[in-house]
Amino acid sequence: MQFKDKVVLITGAAGGIGLAAAQAFAKEGAKLALVDLKNEALFEAEKSIEAEDILLISADVVLEEEVKNYVDRTVEQYGRIDVFINNAGINGEFNPIIEQTVDNFNQVMGVNVKGVFLGLKYVLQVMKEQESGVVVNTASNGGLLGAPGMSLYVASKHAVIGLNKSAALEMAPYGVRVNAVTPSGVNTEMMRRIEKNAMGDQAEEARKQFEASVPMNRYATAEEIADLMMFLASEKASFISGSYYRIDGGQGATSV
Repeated sequence: MQFKDKVVLITGAAGGIGLAAAQAFAKEGAKLALVDLKNEALFEAEKSIEAEDILLISADVVLEEEVKNYVDRTVEQYGRIDVFINNAGINGEFNPIIEQTVDNFNQVMGVNVKGVFLGLKYVLQVMKEQESGVVVNTASNGGLLGAPGMSLYVASKHAVIGLNKSAALEMAPYGVRVNAVTPSGVNTEMMRRIEKNAMGDQAEEARKQFEASVPMNRYATAEEIADLMMFLASEKASFISGSYYRIDGGQGATSV
């Protein structure tokens, strides 16, 4: 069990990619600290996770004190943080830029950029002191290209990749690695919301169009993303840092 007794902290852990990552790390013997906005969602997620040691923490990743608290509580419980899956994110409302609202901008940038930044700020302090640790940030293929109607989400994920690169350079002298995953569409509830945002009552047609844009003609599963996260967090990726990894069924091969 390659993560036996390793401490893995995951945000956005109650569903989708975060839950799949929690399940995967648990099977490899990890001690888990799981963060999400609502306790009820965390309690429900816990039922599907076979872990001997698990800490559930309700927190809003936009609020600095709550981020500091989830990091402090993890260290108080386990004494260290070996892996940080910096995963919490939202899609927001999709509209052309000229129709977007400042409220939606603030919400998307708050969770997807400020939340990632604050997680890095406090977790990296722990890892710097340890002189060890691995961070995997959840970006998106939207962080590598543009998409009409999705400007705020796209901008936020570009920012995640920028934070990822800078954090990797800052932490390299301390033996801490920082990487990101950039998935295309993943078959989760977030994708259902994106489909509805894109085409309203014709969400099923949106799904067909999104899947058809992928050479493998399907969405990724959350488990496939979790597998890549586990690889990047493992010793098999010991010389990989500052990179982002496409996991998109070949979609990236169709662009420059």
